Amino acid sequence: MLAVSQLLFILLAFLSIFLFIKKIKEIGRNIKLGQDETINDQKGKRWKNLLLLAFGQKKMFRNPLVAILHFFVYAGFIIINIEILEIFLDGILGTHRLFANSLGSLYKVLINSFEVLAVLVLLGCLIFVIRRNIIKLKRFVSKDLEGWPRSDANYILLTEIALMSLFLTMNATDRALQIQETVHYLDTGNFIISGKLAPYLTSLSNSSLFFLERGAWWIHIIGVFAFLNYLPYSKHLHILLAFPNAYYARLDAVGKMENMPSVQNEVLIMLQPELASQLSTNENLKRFGAKDVMDLSWKNLLDAYSCTECGRCSAACPATQTGKLLSPRKIMMDTRDRLEEVGKNINKNKEFSPDEKSLLHNYITVEELRACTTCNACVQECPVSISPLDIILQLRRYLVMEESNAPQEWNAMFSNVENNFAPWKFSPEERVEWKKDFQ
Repeated sequence: MLAVSQLLFILLAFLSIFLFIKKIKEIGRNIKLGQDETINDQKGKRWKNLLLLAFGQKKMFRNPLVAILHFFVYAGFIIINIEILEIFLDGILGTHRLFANSLGSLYKVLINSFEVLAVLVLLGCLIFVIRRNIIKLKRFVSKDLEGWPRSDANYILLTEIALMSLFLTMNATDRALQIQETVHYLDTGNFIISGKLAPYLTSLSNSSLFFLERGAWWIHIIGVFAFLNYLPYSKHLHILLAFPNAYYARLDAVGKMENMPSVQNEVLIMLQPELASQLSTNENLKRFGAKDVMDLSWKNLLDAYSCTECGRCSAACPATQTGKLLSPRKIMMDTRDRLEEVGKNINKNKEFSPDEKSLLHNYITVEELRACTTCNACVQECPVSISPLDIILQLRRYLVMEESNAPQEWNAMFSNVENNFAPWKFSPEERVEWKKDFQ
């Protein structure tokens, strides 16, 4: 018969995993609201990107010190959570340190490495908390992080600090109970960190140590389950999505802009009507460019969910740095926020019910879009291969082609292209007149 603690653990685990899967499915559905886009070329290079950018964090190492600290937090948190498997099985089976006997000396090597990594995670998180809240680096105090985004980053850092502290406390009290030869606490010997802390705890009574050990164990696993379900609502979803996003990164030459065949065909038909029977203008096309998230591609929407809000894009953006309204980070955050709003609409109405809102205008303004110089700095700097520029270009395309909303300087150029087939106000016949002065 299952003990009460086992039953509670099983119920907690089932509920946590169920809620996590439910939310992940919603996110997957939201991403699929985007337009189809085939990305399956150069698979070798894509796997290389996944290994170097997602696993190896190649772009992070442009700032080696920060990259090393981030790698400690990233690798430590992922690797340490391997021990969650043992905790999970212990909770279900009612055992304690299930793998200690079966793994033998390897078990001690593993736990020692986990403890070293836990200390490195603690160190890295403390430094990141200081950078954000005491030193206040410019990209972390930007106005586009006001409110929830800034709190979200601190919540995650504090949660990781708490989880690593609980892990070490759990091991230290466990060792103290072993020293007191408490029943059911298998003698594993001293671990590298907790073994040095345990002697300071042996003065406590057996019952107090047991309460501390069990309390740390339960709070740790509840914290893990809570973090699991917090993750899909947080910018730290990039822990999972950075991998597919790096794999599906666009491999075109930097600065290459995607043309719309339907636009090209429309222009060709306008210039050469006799080609109308040969060219398709895609009758199913609803609009040119993008007005709302459903007009963007699924890759754009995956980008939005993968954004780490690190601000490296905005720190490199000349528009942002010269005081313009544009922030590439905000473009991605706004896209994700609008997509989440659309998702909630679908949850409520079973299908999307028009809400008189759109990504363009309600979330992202014309002024922001016009400030972009299309320099690609944001794309170059993103550590997880996000392209804010692609979203900006699609929204601007809608503004110009659907709303005829362009600066006067642009309109003059468009008029020249339409009438003279070039940006300059010279007829084609006069285009080479300038050479006469050199004859």
